[in-house]
Amino acid sequence: MKNSFFITLILVLTTTTTFAQSASGFGFKAGLNYNANGDYFESISTNAENPDRNIGFHIGVFGKFGKKLYIKPEIVYTSTKSDYANEEFKMQKIDIPVLVGIKVIGPLSVFAGPSFQYILDSEFEGISINDIEKDLSFGLNFGIGLNLNKIGIDVRYERGLSNNEASFLNNNNIDTSRIDTRPDQIILSLSFIL
Repeated sequence: MKNSFFITLILVLTTTTTFAQSASGFGFKAGLNYNANGDYFESISTNAENPDRNIGFHIGVFGKFGKKLYIKPEIVYTSTKSDYANEEFKMQKIDIPVLVGIKVIGPLSVFAGPSFQYILDSEFEGISINDIEKDLSFGLNFGIGLNLNKIGIDVRYERGLSNNEASFLNNNNIDTSRIDTRPDQIILSLSFIL
């Protein structure tokens, strides 16, 4: 009985390792983001309002170099949306994560690394926001991936670490409002190595 269990276990591990994505190369990725940016401050005197999470999307390219231990740089276009009461904050940006991963068992791997974001455009309820502190900011990604042949699926968490706010005048043109633009999101991606 013990021998049949161990033989079955060895067969399963061998099969999954054979199908694991071990190739290095370049590929495409796309998926969904479940995002919320930071707090919204209506004026200096009011309390912060937390955003409701909303779904966005991303599409991009990546390189993967290495087998058991690998490095995976990516360039990704990301569109996010956060809801603040009856108002929406939309942002388009380029994300450049540089991930280091390690295969844990068979097709399963874990990864983490820094992410650089370049903000292309932002809009708050029809108002284009030009006054964001920094167009370039810094964050962190970490997650888990499942790779079968040339197809991969991963789930990761991204958090912006650089303080970065967008500011704009309210309708009365007197009070300045601010939104914390740091991402706080869960990302689901499907990737394909060429």
